[in-house]
Amino acid sequence: MTLTEALLVALGAFFAGGMNAIAGGGTFFSFPAMLAAGVPPVTANASNSVALWPASLSSAWAYRKEAMRHGRWAVILVIVSLIGGLTGGLLLLATSNAAFSKLIPWLLLVATSLFAFSAQVSRLVAWSKRRLGAKVSEGPRTSVGGVLFQLAVAIYGGFFGAGMGILTLAALSIQGYEDMQELNALKNLTSAVNYTIAAVTFIVVGAISWPHTLVALATATVGGMAGAAVAKRMPAIWLRRFVIAVGATLTVIYFGKSY
Repeated sequence: MTLTEALLVALGAFFAGGMNAIAGGGTFFSFPAMLAAGVPPVTANASNSVALWPASLSSAWAYRKEAMRHGRWAVILVIVSLIGGLTGGLLLLATSNAAFSKLIPWLLLVATSLFAFSAQVSRLVAWSKRRLGAKVSEGPRTSVGGVLFQLAVAIYGGFFGAGMGILTLAALSIQGYEDMQELNALKNLTSAVNYTIAAVTFIVVGAISWPHTLVALATATVGGMAGAAVAKRMPAIWLRRFVIAVGATLTVIYFGKSY
């Protein structure tokens, strides 16, 4: 690895750690940097997951108080993220990225749209339940559909991960979560668990490039701490707009790369 390649990986990982702490989508910075440094795609993907692992832990720690307020739901999210992260990681090791990469822009488009219009969707769901005579509770609510959505997101995160944070935010928003700090806390919790199980899987099977991983790991951790600090001080409305902007940008870029 040359000095130029090391700097490229370090810079990409720093922005990735920060973006994952704020809104998700950090893989867009770190994964292409790994590829540009000459790392094969599957190895780059696995190395990227391991490199972003400590950053996800530091971001989750910064939001630990907000996440633990949700008790039972936080525990459910941890379990779902463990199962999904392991499943996605094994899928990455068993299959090629080629077919799944075609789905990435569509997943990002759906996730960004769901997050942008989550309030309207939530009201529509509540209206539909009232029309059917069902009792509708106010505020956040846990549902089987929400758990399954989170499981799908966790599998996707273990397999590739780009936009996993935005998908998580979308799923939580539709379930009635509106406060951006609560959303970020639960998103960072699930991301940390997902990265942990996927990273351990990739390390055990020897699927990573250690030189590139260690460089990215150091700067991604610093980026994650900086991103969490920025997110906690950013006004809710601007943070929501920033998340939507990130999702829209990722969608356009991945459509361009895939089609």
